[in-house]
Amino acid sequence: MTDNLTCDAFLGGKLFLWQPSKGYRAGIDSVLLAASVTAEFGQHVLDLGCGVGTASLCLATRVHGLSIMGVEWLTDYVALARRNIAESNMTMKVFETTIENLPKEIRQHQFDHVIANPPYFFSDCRHSAMNPGKEAAISESVSLKVWVKVATKRLAPKGYFFVIHRTERLPDLLTAIRGQLGSIEIQPIASRSGQSANLFLLRAQKNGRAVCRLHPPLILHKGQKHTHDAESYRPEIIDILRRGKGLSWPRKANSKD
Repeated sequence: MTDNLTCDAFLGGKLFLWQPSKGYRAGIDSVLLAASVTAEFGQHVLDLGCGVGTASLCLATRVHGLSIMGVEWLTDYVALARRNIAESNMTMKVFETTIENLPKEIRQHQFDHVIANPPYFFSDCRHSAMNPGKEAAISESVSLKVWVKVATKRLAPKGYFFVIHRTERLPDLLTAIRGQLGSIEIQPIASRSGQSANLFLLRAQKNGRAVCRLHPPLILHKGQKHTHDAESYRPEIIDILRRGKGLSWPRKANSKD
């Protein structure tokens, strides 16, 4: 199996993860999701669809002392997640199951944070020749309504749900969240200044009562267009991607937690 794998550096070499050389490969999305989570020492985190463990292990690298559980239904990815956990000398339990069939050990817990990077596209948009792992990772077979319902049920009171997704799916996600979570904050993500945001991060709170907030875009690259092959990330993005820093959500004035 090692012949079909790569061991890649994340967070500037603070973390090395095995993942398939072909098919779905974790990248900046998982790192940004991890950076967005406002977890603290001793808290409990559930990762729905954890893949090879990228987001959770990036989070655990930044915030020590977390109790993390992950759910993944693809056998090969579960094996890689467990390998990555062991080789990183971290503590995290990964269960091979779907999000609709959480094991008793998870159902007995309430979590301070639930994180998710759901598939971006509807299943009828997939390519027939797509690698099975990649197809499962990016082609939606479980509705966003189910993802939100499961996350909400597992959250402790005042707990937070964090998700990264494509902008065109924002209406679907907001519809799913309505009546389930509150205090919604949306962080658009754009490649460059002046360009449309193709991705967004969303944070929502169980029992939250604050008004919905749409923040200014998080700009990834310097300049308004790609001009050379060298890395062009903005300094604050380099801090996240290479130094493992957290993403700072804008402070709320007179918020109701």
